[in-house]
Amino acid sequence: MQELKKDWWKDEVIYQIYPKSFNDSNGDGIGDLNGIRQKLPYLKELGVTMIWICPIFKSPMHDNGYDIADYEGIDPQFGTMADFDLLLEDANKMDIKIILDLVVNHTSDEHEWFQKALADKNSKYRDYYIFKEGKERPNNWRSQFGGSAWEKVEGEDVYYLHLFGKEQPDLNWENPELRQEIYAMINRWLEKGVAGFRIDSITFIKKDQDFASLPADGADGLVSCKSKTRNRPGIGEFLNELKRETFEKYNCITVGEASGVDYQDYEEFIGKDGYFSMIFDFHYADIDVESGTDWFKRSHWQVKDFKALLEQSQETIQKAGWAANFIENHDQPRALSKLVHKDYQNTNSACGIAAPYFFLRGTPFIYQGQELGMLNAERTHIDEFDDISSIDNFYRGMAEGYSEKEALHFVNLRSRDNTRTPMPWNNEKFGGFSQNQPWLEMTQEYPKINTQNSIVLNFYKKMVDLRQTSEISSILINGTIEFLSNVPENVIAYVREYQNERVYSFTNLGTNVEEITWPKEIEQLFVDTHENESDKAKNVLLPYQSVLFK
Repeated sequence: MQELKKDWWKDEVIYQIYPKSFNDSNGDGIGDLNGIRQKLPYLKELGVTMIWICPIFKSPMHDNGYDIADYEGIDPQFGTMADFDLLLEDANKMDIKIILDLVVNHTSDEHEWFQKALADKNSKYRDYYIFKEGKERPNNWRSQFGGSAWEKVEGEDVYYLHLFGKEQPDLNWENPELRQEIYAMINRWLEKGVAGFRIDSITFIKKDQDFASLPADGADGLVSCKSKTRNRPGIGEFLNELKRETFEKYNCITVGEASGVDYQDYEEFIGKDGYFSMIFDFHYADIDVESGTDWFKRSHWQVKDFKALLEQSQETIQKAGWAANFIENHDQPRALSKLVHKDYQNTNSACGIAAPYFFLRGTPFIYQGQELGMLNAERTHIDEFDDISSIDNFYRGMAEGYSEKEALHFVNLRSRDNTRTPMPWNNEKFGGFSQNQPWLEMTQEYPKINTQNSIVLNFYKKMVDLRQTSEISSILINGTIEFLSNVPENVIAYVREYQNERVYSFTNLGTNVEEITWPKEIEQLFVDTHENESDKAKNVLLPYQSVLFK
């Protein structure tokens, strides 16, 4: 790979792959590494410069790979290490970098360390995790996936902590020997040639050491674990050491899944000497729910709320560092279903919600299928869901007093399975994803929404080209951002500026036609998502229309 300049990652466009659902090369209904390798030409044509691959490590798959049993072994359903090496080699030839998911808050309960900890309470591995002695659970913390965050060890009056599933015991970051094992593993992957990592649940690695209970916040008598375990005082010591022992030694990219970080702390995370290259901001991504883990608490948001959160996010990050911009990922529903009124969920609107986020200041992320304008799946029974969090939310919703129908509705709106359905490559049976029944049902619309003759896909190619290789690339990559206030409530408008050159983005995120007073005469129109419907002579924006101009 060519020598990279400092902050090289600002120039990238990143595509997220959920390997289980991307492309099945061997007909077992599960996507795999060779399937990704087969689709590298597609990714190159799309214009992306980097792919982030969700966990491919050996795992019992209780949480679809985020429960890792071996950090340096490929799970057989995805292939072998030789397959990964070939993928890395072929991607490098196409100038496509690869980053992996780094999951170091917890492991699988099948990891060798945890098995040794269970087998011998006097072994050093017992201190690799968080065990507490007692006949009762140590506190009333609720795990992120529901139920107590503590699981009893069979045959002992001992409990272990799991902030996620009970099959995902939390690692004890207070143990320096454990931390050194993690750093050595990370460095071996970087030596292999991966370009960096998306770092999972990293704000949970520091727990309040009093392990105290708090007043219950739900009908189950438990309390969310977040306030005692997420972004707690002292986490900076761990994160600085992690950076110093690993990332700083390599010119790599680090993207933190840093939920719960206050805006006042962003400089510590992504500033000049920050822990990471960039972090995801969930303040606007979770606009539809009051809490990212309680889906039955709907927010009934309006465009002005989304606009305010987006503006605050961009302005905060502009002062602190660099943004990782996204509207979809493997934990979110489809953006077209979430952000657009049901009557307008079409190709034009899919383009209309893509443009305003893609041209923000920061590195744009595209999640697989987003570039096709995919929609949420509609499931009629809880048994049709695979996602552990969806199942928990369904039963918790009913425990909180909602009917079975209401609880299922909330889960359909928010399920992580919505973006985990297999990628539709064509209109054939199983969408060309596999020759056989996929591990998860396809979405209903795949005969029409797929990569063949896709208006939305072509639009994404155009956006990537505008950002990467056009006359306004330097503005879109390097420019400052300023939001415009003298616009209708449902319109998001901002200006990007670099070396006295400006481009303007205007988007109507509402269902009414909005009259616009343009800040200047339009000299050149780069994007008009509704050019087949709109009259350029009028000063209006149609519902979900977006324009980019100078």
